[in-house]
Amino acid sequence: MRLRSSRFLAAAVLVAAMSAARADVSVDHPWVRGVVAGQSSTGAFMTIRSTQATELVGVSSPDAASVSLHRMVMADSMMSMEPMDSLPIPADGLVELKPGTYHLMLIGLKRSFKPGASVPLRLTFRGADRVETTVTVQATVSDPAAAAPGTGM
Repeated sequence: MRLRSSRFLAAAVLVAAMSAARADVSVDHPWVRGVVAGQSSTGAFMTIRSTQATELVGVSSPDAASVSLHRMVMADSMMSMEPMDSLPIPADGLVELKPGTYHLMLIGLKRSFKPGASVPLRLTFRGADRVETTVTVQATVSDPAAAAPGTGM
């Protein structure tokens, strides 16, 4: 009986230690650019913070056929969009997804995105321990002609 109690206690301590090491990820100010009639894709933006080093490894939404991570890069004096497999988030740091830099592309929109509506986004993060964590956010749809919220862009 005593051996079983010791094993249980050791397992409980190990689980607590692993939980403490897991990244605490938060997503601030998620928004999606509104669309005009006939538009089949749009961008999503936000600020991601984490207490531990982690990486964004997947994104999905029930309102789009696919969602992918991109960054804007300058090549031969032209700005172009480049897909990314993952996005590192530093420990006790943040990464901004905003127009002209990192962003999400929602492709094959399944409905119209009217200003003021919300779009669910499911973000999957993988920590250094290879454990995946999912965060679901509701991104607010902006007016397609308006500047990005809080950026003037």
